[in-house]
Amino acid sequence: MSVHIVALGNERDGFSEDSQQPSLMWSYLRRSALISQINSNLSASHVGNQAFTEYQACVFGNVRLVVHDCPIWDIFDSDWYTSYRLIGGADIVVFKYSVNDKTSFQELKDSYVPMVKKALNHCSVSVIISAIGARKNGVPCSCPLCTSDRRSCVTTSEGVQLAKELGATYLELHTLNDFYIQKCFGGVLEYFMIQSLNEKSSEKMKKSKKMQKCYRVQPPQLEQPEKLPILKTEASHYNADLHNLLCCCQCADVAFYPEDRSTAVEAHKIILCSVSHLFMLLFGVKSLSDTHDDSIVQLAQSLFAVEEGNPFPSSPCGASPCVLPVRVVVKDSVFCSCLPDILHFIYSGAFQWERLEEDIKKKLRDPDKTECVIEKVKCILKTPGKLNTVKDCKSHQIKQLNITSLRLFFNTPVLADVIFKIQGATVPAHRAVLVARCEVMAAMFNGNYLEANSILVPVYGVSKDTFLSFLEYLYTDSCCPVEERSFVEMHRWPSNLYLKQLADYRNYIHSQKCHCTVM
Repeated sequence: MSVHIVALGNERDGFSEDSQQPSLMWSYLRRSALISQINSNLSASHVGNQAFTEYQACVFGNVRLVVHDCPIWDIFDSDWYTSYRLIGGADIVVFKYSVNDKTSFQELKDSYVPMVKKALNHCSVSVIISAIGARKNGVPCSCPLCTSDRRSCVTTSEGVQLAKELGATYLELHTLNDFYIQKCFGGVLEYFMIQSLNEKSSEKMKKSKKMQKCYRVQPPQLEQPEKLPILKTEASHYNADLHNLLCCCQCADVAFYPEDRSTAVEAHKIILCSVSHLFMLLFGVKSLSDTHDDSIVQLAQSLFAVEEGNPFPSSPCGASPCVLPVRVVVKDSVFCSCLPDILHFIYSGAFQWERLEEDIKKKLRDPDKTECVIEKVKCILKTPGKLNTVKDCKSHQIKQLNITSLRLFFNTPVLADVIFKIQGATVPAHRAVLVARCEVMAAMFNGNYLEANSILVPVYGVSKDTFLSFLEYLYTDSCCPVEERSFVEMHRWPSNLYLKQLADYRNYIHSQKCHCTVM
């Protein structure tokens, strides 16, 4: 099975000094963890004119990916047959342009969009429009002779209008770094890849039904589930997703400061509170009367101070996605110097205890200070009312003893900052978890979509039970799905087609039509 992608347009503006800047498609192929065995070769529509670059790779393990990257729009003028054939045979088409090259965008809109619409009219293709680059602040000249100044920027509204004309998905990628390539562009592109593979898998099943031989029932062939990408089991990325959330600092709502207010270390309440009762107390999830452990209360009061003027979390109905992070002062300077290592330990799943001890020892180089910091970390991970069970424990034991997991905050309004409205009901959630665990959600909440600045987000085309199963998987890395029967029947293994073929073959073997060759 294969997926064909055609990318048209130039992401570089005419005034860029970096002519060696990598292209959008090459950056994605090189950075995506799903891609392997990349091969490329140059093709030309005629001698002396490089029309496109062809990349071939493997995706989802065993699916062949073919990408044609065409930076020159003139291909429509010089070789209409080639361009028409490429688009007609594509599963996904990507249009890309620089937001700082208004002239090229206008030429695309006026001259080539009609040709593209004509080519797309005869086939069902998913289309993505990618606006690339950070808009420059320079104001173009307004005199009549300079109205087409290439230095003027392409606005978001112009790009959205173009997407509406083509029925496309619109993305803005301010730079070709890991976040925009993997989370935003990669998430949307891979979503359409899976849709294309599902459609091809369904068509394959329909064709196999028509090709059944009537004159004799043949023994059925059972296909292995690995051939269906949607059923392929992949290794868990749960801890890696949460660790990446700390590295990119998306949706951070806590900022830790030393007493001199010099530098800040950002984090997320939802992750900290899922690990520690101390942070639940600090951020108002639990009260003093709920925490029956004096050692946790004393450490919280002696180690941290929430600055006045930063309110504790309230109902999500009154929250705003743009609220400034809560400022927390770390009173212990030695502990504060080790805070980045401690946060990496927490966000990585709290199971690399030996590595944390080693990192603190190397940083402090003082046995007494090292022991003091380690004891405070143990108290932060402590379960109220119990002895400090992390003492003398190994990594795998610490994970079992101290992680309370994000399950505590699944489908609860505590610390929630977004509400999904589905089938007349509301489902609270947390942007940090959604952005970390789902690339499509990351693109939605960090892009130019209405959902990025909305508290209430409507959900269509799916049942509440199915959506809750999806959220449960994001929060816990496991779920007990209540899926629609049609979806299960279509993708079950062994398939209904195989079971029917097997029943027909058994009936044939035991019928009078089949005689023993010996007798």
